[in-house]
Amino acid sequence: MTRYIPLILSGVLLNAFAQVLLKKGMLGIGYFEIQFQNFFPIIKKVATNLHVLLGLSFYVISVTIWLLVLARVEVSYAYPFLSVGYVVVTLMGYFIFQESLPWMRVIAVAVIILGVILLSRS
Repeated sequence: MTRYIPLILSGVLLNAFAQVLLKKGMLGIGYFEIQFQNFFPIIKKVATNLHVLLGLSFYVISVTIWLLVLARVEVSYAYPFLSVGYVVVTLMGYFIFQESLPWMRVIAVAVIILGVILLSRS
């Protein structure tokens, strides 16, 4: 099963990058009130935002890769690798968006990394 780790991680990383692109796109759109009169203008902004469209494309590709993974690997082995996405998104949020990274979150990320290492060796 370890031979599928590159395929698993490529899907996970594409998913993580998709989330960051979606966040960047929505930051570009900015805050808006959730009201009926805003629905169509916001949908238009979202549908024409390059970062959102690229993020959605990455997400579709990552789901396609994940389907390939599920056809080849036990789900109990593959699914925990999704937690690598939490690590990547947390670090990208810190470095790209200057989001806070308190010590408790750093410890949580370290535990996730340790868990994935242990999982990959099982």
